[in-house]
Amino acid sequence: MNEWVVIVGAGVVTFLTRASFIVFADPHKFPHAFRVALAFVPAAVLAAIVVPGLAMPQGALDLTPANPRLLAGLAAAVVAMKVRNPLGSIAAGMVALWGLQALAG
Repeated sequence: MNEWVVIVGAGVVTFLTRASFIVFADPHKFPHAFRVALAFVPAAVLAAIVVPGLAMPQGALDLTPANPRLLAGLAAAVVAMKVRNPLGSIAAGMVALWGLQALAG
């Protein structure tokens, strides 16, 4: 039973911390630099989710050219910078990954 109290308590504290920022804060009173920096939060969160899957496919850091996920991710990043289309970069990354995996056997 104590574990559930801790889990529910942690959830309530986390929710209140996040909700307080939304409910009690006036976004127009934030400094301009802070508001500009907030625009980069979604990209930073996405990178924090995706990069470990690319650089650590087996749970250990693998930056070698034999890592097809990392190479496919780099190919997707290059396509994303060129065409600036999310579907195009996803398609290019998947095609690159499947091609590299087929070559590796």
